[in-house]
Amino acid sequence: MNLNSTRSLYAGADPVRARQVFKWTFGITLLIKLWLAAYFPMTGDEAFFYQWGVFPDWGYSDHPPMVGWLLFVLNSFSSHPLSLRFFTVLLWSLIALGLVDLLRRISPFQEGVAYWLGTLFLVLPFSLLLNLVTTDTPLIFFIFLSGYCFIRGTMSEKILWYVGAGIFLGCALLSKYFAGLLAIAYFVYLCRTRRGWLNLIVIALCSAPLFAITIAFNAHHCWSNVMFNMINRNENASWSLYTVGEYVLMMFYLITPWVFVKLLRSANMMAQRGAIVVLFLVPFALFLLLSMEKTIGLHWVLGFMPFLFLFVGTCSSAEDLRKYAKWTAWFSLPHFLFLAALILLPTTMWKDYALHDDIIFHKEAKNIVANLRKDLPQGAAIMARAYTPAALLSYHADEYLPTFGQGKFHARQDDLLVDFKTYAGKTIRIFDRRAINPAELEPYFATVTVHTMQLDGMTFWYADGTDFKYDVYRERILKTVANMYYRIPSFLPVYGCGFLERYDIPRPQ
Repeated sequence: MNLNSTRSLYAGADPVRARQVFKWTFGITLLIKLWLAAYFPMTGDEAFFYQWGVFPDWGYSDHPPMVGWLLFVLNSFSSHPLSLRFFTVLLWSLIALGLVDLLRRISPFQEGVAYWLGTLFLVLPFSLLLNLVTTDTPLIFFIFLSGYCFIRGTMSEKILWYVGAGIFLGCALLSKYFAGLLAIAYFVYLCRTRRGWLNLIVIALCSAPLFAITIAFNAHHCWSNVMFNMINRNENASWSLYTVGEYVLMMFYLITPWVFVKLLRSANMMAQRGAIVVLFLVPFALFLLLSMEKTIGLHWVLGFMPFLFLFVGTCSSAEDLRKYAKWTAWFSLPHFLFLAALILLPTTMWKDYALHDDIIFHKEAKNIVANLRKDLPQGAAIMARAYTPAALLSYHADEYLPTFGQGKFHARQDDLLVDFKTYAGKTIRIFDRRAINPAELEPYFATVTVHTMQLDGMTFWYADGTDFKYDVYRERILKTVANMYYRIPSFLPVYGCGFLERYDIPRPQ
């Protein structure tokens, strides 16, 4: 071995240097994330979840309540994107610290390995650049905390760690139902021994009271979460090898090619690290099965990704992880430059790209609201014809703007908050990003007048409908919505359904 390669190996293994690189990487990546969070335009999904924080409740249309509670707290400081995204900015940095801590405990004599793993994790594209606040933000956080406690419990067999695993599992279930995959992973690992069953019972008893909150909410609110996640969004699912291929390629991209290869080469060590491996292998295997019928979203898998990297850290040398971190930093650079270009470059630079219209809409949303409010008749309401523009304009208008029309299976928060009876006889100004055909709106109003506005070279449409005919809207829209999205299975006990009760619509059979 020559002198240069010896120095390289020593540099990778040196815990002092590894710690210094980790600290610098931690600080630099945190600054990058703060900048992106402050200046990247608010997205439609973020604006939609923001309203959950404005109207805090025990549950919401699509998901359990945790992100709404989080945004309620963050919004109490400021509604600026940086404030709303601040916890997301910290999220992956805190998880990186947790990974370093766990690996130092698992391999106490390889401190350099732990810090290089932390550095690698900090520069991954998803941990560096995904700073949007969504339902996945608290989900990822509580999945990691629960998994952290579970791993510590398997290392020490102290019951308090399993208590923590159960409590944080309950918090994850209050964030998103994908946390149930973590519960399945716990079962797979713990069901093999009598002591394991006792620990499993502890986890279940500690998580059950928190999960009961969302069960109670659903029973009194049309089982809206169950209808969305289990029924309405899956009606068009069909078997496809294409979606399986999409899933495999997505995982290859998220894990990065070099870490993916390392993972495959380390498969023979998985049995030795069963408590860690089960936390990612079981969820990812179940997602693989699910991918045979539907597309797996990139964000679905992120909560379990830290445990995969922790396992890779237990199988790698410091020099391996140093190389992976360097390659990953270069891999993330074009991703960052693309986001920076979206923020900094004028919209005219994107006129030849498909993103052009979306960029203008998101950057000009505040001006769109101002234009919609011009010459608005006294007592008139502003709405939009789809949930994304309705949510984004609501955020910039600082008031809740409903969605006019049938909408789709997702984002049906209007069904919980809005009473269309209150708009009877009023004027409604309806916004759309596409050209409005007045004939589509005329059945619901006495008169319909279509207008346009020009912003940054792009045309937006809005229509003024006078004397809103609620009875027609109820018959044509609200009853259709009930038949499409409120066919609650007969075996589910319904103790309340505000949407059906508000509009006096019988429960669809």
